[in-house]
Amino acid sequence: MQRYRPCLSLILLIFFMAAAGAAQSKPATQAEPDLKAIFEPKVRAEWEALKKKDKKSYGDLLADDFQGVEVDGKGERTRAQAMNEVAEGNISNYTLWGFKFIPLGPDAAFVIYESTIQFPPKSVLRYSRVYISEVWVKRGRAWKELHYQETHVK
Repeated sequence: MQRYRPCLSLILLIFFMAAAGAAQSKPATQAEPDLKAIFEPKVRAEWEALKKKDKKSYGDLLADDFQGVEVDGKGERTRAQAMNEVAEGNISNYTLWGFKFIPLGPDAAFVIYESTIQFPPKSVLRYSRVYISEVWVKRGRAWKELHYQETHVK
């Protein structure tokens, strides 16, 4: 039995150190910000800016090194390209749902959701449903959208 005392003592020491550390740390849910409260309003503001063709409001949400890819097959867009397309938009209405918010660290988050976009009555395409993923980063004190990716959904 005396042969096992050093091992038993070491195991108990490790157990008590781990228990003490766990008691001092806050649960993850208390340390993390409410991502829904931060990002859902930003996503809704983004879509309102597109609907209203408000280039400035849309641009204010984007990081300087923004990259976006839409379902139109035109490839990657920079911040300037995305902002310049706002005036050409023809969104008459939209619905957003299925939000998921995933922290990527203290200064980054991954936002996933779906949108059904409604176009004007005389448009060739009347509705489009897309699955969207966005990466948001904290730049200074402001959250900015760094990446936008659409995938067409049937």
